[in-house]
Amino acid sequence: MKIAIAQINPTIGDLPGNAAKIILAAQQAAAEGARLLLTPELSLCGYPPRDLLLNPSFVEAMSITLQQLVKDLPPNLAVLVGTVEENLDAHNNGGKPLFNSMALLDNGIKQIFHKRLLPTYDVFDERRYFEPGLQANYFTLDDIDIGVTICEDLWNDEEYWGKRSYTNNPIADLAILGVDFIINLSASPYSVNKQQFREAMLRHSAIRFKQPIIYANQVGGNDDLIFDGRSFALNRQGELICRARGFESDLVIVEFDEVQRDLLPSTVVSEYDNEDEEIWHALVLGVRDYAQKCRFSQVVLGLSGGIDSSLVAAIATAALGKENVFGVLMPSPYSSEHSITDALALGESLGIKTTTLPIGELMQGYDNTLADLFAGTQFGLAEENIQSRIRGNLLMAIANKFGYLLLSTGNKSEMAVGYCTLYGDMNGGLAVIADVPKTRVYSICHWLNHHSPFPHFCTDAISLVSTPHFLIPENVLTKAPSAELKPGQVDQDSLPPYEILDDILQRLIHKHQSAAEIVAAGHDVPIVDRVIQMVARAEFKRRQAPPGLKITDRAFGTGWRMPIASNWFTVKNAYQSKTIPIST
Repeated sequence: MKIAIAQINPTIGDLPGNAAKIILAAQQAAAEGARLLLTPELSLCGYPPRDLLLNPSFVEAMSITLQQLVKDLPPNLAVLVGTVEENLDAHNNGGKPLFNSMALLDNGIKQIFHKRLLPTYDVFDERRYFEPGLQANYFTLDDIDIGVTICEDLWNDEEYWGKRSYTNNPIADLAILGVDFIINLSASPYSVNKQQFREAMLRHSAIRFKQPIIYANQVGGNDDLIFDGRSFALNRQGELICRARGFESDLVIVEFDEVQRDLLPSTVVSEYDNEDEEIWHALVLGVRDYAQKCRFSQVVLGLSGGIDSSLVAAIATAALGKENVFGVLMPSPYSSEHSITDALALGESLGIKTTTLPIGELMQGYDNTLADLFAGTQFGLAEENIQSRIRGNLLMAIANKFGYLLLSTGNKSEMAVGYCTLYGDMNGGLAVIADVPKTRVYSICHWLNHHSPFPHFCTDAISLVSTPHFLIPENVLTKAPSAELKPGQVDQDSLPPYEILDDILQRLIHKHQSAAEIVAAGHDVPIVDRVIQMVARAEFKRRQAPPGLKITDRAFGTGWRMPIASNWFTVKNAYQSKTIPIST
């Protein structure tokens, strides 16, 4: 039996468009002799549909589309389609109104399978909408018994994780039933190195239960989430026999040998050489899909001559083409000459259109208007931030006038500690690198300069490759980072060196370490305490930021649910020292 994996890129809510993608994949699969086609979790509506599921007309439209899809599929091809199913007993037992389901279509709707394990961590909130399925899912096709799991159903192997997060292990239940192989239909969001975990986890399960496993994953960007695809299959020995492409749609075929009762070797796409390359492809896909699915064809961003805006400009150019990226230089009297020349050099490298809008006169206008009110005070943050807000206003004016999507360029280190200006550099419709720490920004730019896909988006690929010219100007990589909001300013006037800051943030945000643990790792007490306070105080800024593309397991986005009005970081040291001041 040949099984096809349709690694499709759905748009949330585009039921006819997503159905058309399934039909096209089905036609291709049938042409290659497949008997069964797998599509990702909720492939009909796209994942995650979130509160669209609370709209009865949306659920009804999905049912109508599924009925039509049955009629349009090729004959003699069974297709598994991700959909939702109403829970008819919800009113009687107090359950949720829907199931996260997979429909088996084979000359009609033959069976419906419900997802059993519903995640409620990080970006997932499936218990908000769905009732869990209660029984093991399998079907028989041409005398072959095929076990069905949906995404989270495979993430509960207590031997691999050292614990169980749920009562049941659906893979173990299917092994007891003696199915011939297990399939998993997923919409698993991307984070750095997650593919290694997926393959290692399923390798363990395949060997433990002596079960071939086929994993079909969604691809594409949906809001802040990026789905990397990279569907794969393992034989019963846990050997990787197939892997689809990363960060793009794909259709791959695997074959189950009825005699050997195992999957045969197929095409295995190579993994990426390093994390920087992987992150680059993720961010390019995230920008492309966010723009296209929000119906933008062109983007605008501010070019400061710094490394953050340089990386965002390169990502946008790779995602949308040089003709669709507009860079705006907005020098102030405090801007250095090299900032202007570096920004222009970057624009020339990428082949994008740029313009220069000096803001000195606008700054003077603000100074004149505020002169009486600010009389007798010292120049400080208020005046510095006016520059950023002038720039933010100019960029928003351009975006509004020409229908562009404004990309903000702040990195994760800045977002974490609030080293950014509300209604200024935080303006935008998408924060491209909001989950990329500053040190990683440098690392990706160094990688770009030595492995850049020039032919895809540079002005003159041949001349750039044949000369010692770098995509990101060398000066951008070597000069001290600065917001240039006052004379001689550098970031390290306000922040610890980024190598130190990023390590503290990694320990605090990702590893949930206490101040004492971070200090024990070698950091100075005053710096650690200051960074923790900065992270806490900046929460109100992060809440007002544009959506940021998620590439780590702890991003400032859908899965980040910190309170704004909180005093915990101030008082927790008292609890740790057992001296708790309580007043009445």
